[in-house]
This record gives sequence, C-alpha cells and structure tokens, in this order.
Amino acid sequence: MVSMRPESLYEIHTDDVDLDSPVLLHALSGFLDAGAARQLAVNYLLDTHEHRTVGTFDIDCLYDYRGRRPSMVFDTDHYEALQYPELLISEIRDKRGTGFLLVHGPEPDFAWRAFTEAVVQIVERFGVRRSIGLNSIPWPAPHSRPVGVTAHATDSSLVAGRPTFVGMIVVPGHLSGGIELALGASGHEAMGFAAHVPHYLTQVEFPAGALALLKEIAVAGDLDLDLDALEVTAETSNREIDEQISGNPENAEAVQALEAQYDAIVRGAESALPMADDGTLPSGDELAAHFEQFLREMDEDKGRTDQ
Repeated sequence: MVSMRPESLYEIHTDDVDLDSPVLLHALSGFLDAGAARQLAVNYLLDTHEHRTVGTFDIDCLYDYRGRRPSMVFDTDHYEALQYPELLISEIRDKRGTGFLLVHGPEPDFAWRAFTEAVVQIVERFGVRRSIGLNSIPWPAPHSRPVGVTAHATDSSLVAGRPTFVGMIVVPGHLSGGIELALGASGHEAMGFAAHVPHYLTQVEFPAGALALLKEIAVAGDLDLDLDALEVTAETSNREIDEQISGNPENAEAVQALEAQYDAIVRGAESALPMADDGTLPSGDELAAHFEQFLREMDEDKGRTDQ
C-alpha cells in the first residue's frame, strides 16, 4: 500500500489570508459528541461570526462512503442530488476582527498519520500559535450546575491550576487527540477541552455544553466571541429540562442526588455522595429515555402550533 503524502490531502484556495499568529480550532465529528456540544459550538461560530472557506481536504481520500453513507435526494421520478460530506478549513473573525482558523467536518476514516501531518503543515503555513480541540463527554453531573470541562495540553503549563478529574486511562483513539500528539511532537502548542455533559442528556442537544466550550476557547485563544445568543439558548434549554424533571419524581430524585454529589466535590469533601445503586433511582439511560419522549412531545406540540 502506498502511503498518502500529507500535502496531497488538502488545498488552500486563496493567497490573501490575513492572519497574525492565529489560533486554530479543530472539531471533527465521528467520535464522542455528548449532547452534540461540539457540533453546536461549530454551528454557532459559523452562524454568528463572519467567516469564509479558505481550504478543503480531499474527502474522497479520507472518507468511507459505505461505512457512513451520505444522503441522497430523490424527487418523484429522479435523483436530485447526492450530498457529499465536506472537511473544511474556515477563517472566522471575532468581534474585534481577529481572525482564527477552524478545521471542521467528519473525522477521516483513513490516512490518520497523513492527516495529522497535513494539519501540522497548515499550522506552520499560517503561523498558528496555538491549536485547540473541542470534544464533549458523558459525565455523572447535573444540568443544574456549571458545566465542568476537562482540559489537556502538550505543555502542562497551559492547564496549570485547573482541576483534574481522572488519572491514567485508556480511551478509543480519535483524531482530535492524534492532532494534539502530532503537534506536540512537532514543537507546537496544542490543547483541548472536553465539556462534561450530564449522562442523561447525551442523546439530546445540550447548548450549555457548547457554551462552556466556547467560553474556554475565548480565554485560551484570546478571542472576543459573541456568545449572547447562545447564553439565551442555554438558559431556555435548561428551563425546559427543569420542567421535565419536576414532572417526574424519580427523575427529580436522581438529579437531586447528582446535585448533592457535585456540591460535595466542590466543597472539597473527601468522598462525594454516590448515586444510589440499589435500583431505586433511574439510570442515565432511563433518564435519557424520559427526555427523548419529552422532546418528541415538544416537537409534536410545535407541529400542531405551526399548522
């Protein structure tokens, strides 16, 4: 098998990219994205900030179409379109006009080594000073408390003073971590953030997780992001979750136990209050099922209102 050359995997479309030691964000879908926090963060950046596409990756070399079949549009008696996925490099401007880069799209299925080296080349081409990865993971925490975030970096000084939540563990490989490793090995600053999404909300959108990620990025990247609309969305979402929980005593009891556990940890207690394990409280999966039903009912109500 012939190895792919990193420079053959991407194309920069313009020579007029005006960036002064920018940060580069990377947010690849396919690995864990609890509460869709990573995708919500990407969508929000693109929907609310000036941006343009400055580069693309060769998706045909990187994507398994049979493993993740793209959508096709069929209209009456003919096929209208085949919606190919895109893996893009976008230039985005914050409120001050400061430019930064975002690599976003599906996580490649193939050529991981070549892809990470391609990202290293892009970092060096644009003089990127720091790269930041976005992720979100399930966590036994309540939605009614501030969203926790695990931070990691190639240089421990970048995350000094932050709380640590786990020791050494083995996790499934993913390109977000692979990019961080490759950049560190090449002498570049790289870090990442993983938002802690309540484990009972992993299958529904959790805007507060996206907000937590973007707040971390704003600080780590010295960016002035416009987060006002997302803050409103997160508050509204949390209120709707509160309403659903208050209508189910078992859910309310489970969340109260999580709140007690969270508060004990914040107080620095030697041992946090655990969730009951005698079957009297619903599991994360059971809570998630209740919320999925709640969301279906909301969609049905909205549909009736719109008619």
